[in-house]
Amino acid sequence: MAEFSHVDAQGRARMVDVSAKSPVHRLARASGSIALGAETLALIAANNVKKGDVLAVAQLAGIQAAKRTSDLIPLCHPLQLSQVDVQAELTKSGVKVVSTVQCIDRTGVEMEALTAVSVALLTVYDMCKAVDKNMRISDILLEAKHKDDH
Repeated sequence: MAEFSHVDAQGRARMVDVSAKSPVHRLARASGSIALGAETLALIAANNVKKGDVLAVAQLAGIQAAKRTSDLIPLCHPLQLSQVDVQAELTKSGVKVVSTVQCIDRTGVEMEALTAVSVALLTVYDMCKAVDKNMRISDILLEAKHKDDH
């Protein structure tokens, strides 16, 4: 079984030292969804939610969240992100969010991609909570991560 890299010899949490690694291009993609009622879907589709354009605000919230991940997750390294793309789209049962994050750095951007999706979905929840009491956020997962070693 692999050892946890965020724990020192005494079992205390620590930030991993990545200074010996070379910066390389890194990419991560994550996704998740929120189940919504038919009335809520219709309101979003017609852009009639009182708080505004749900999909646009969720996309912006996800981008902002990716940039703030190291402020939210204690052991994450602050990264110089080169690209954050968040797509929020209506589905038959709710909203699906997909984020793609890229950087050239010493550590990956998985947490940034997952944070972008999570906050985008929480934003949909916040914007629709007055009209939908049965929303359910689910299936947040890392779909892919890559690094170019050349």
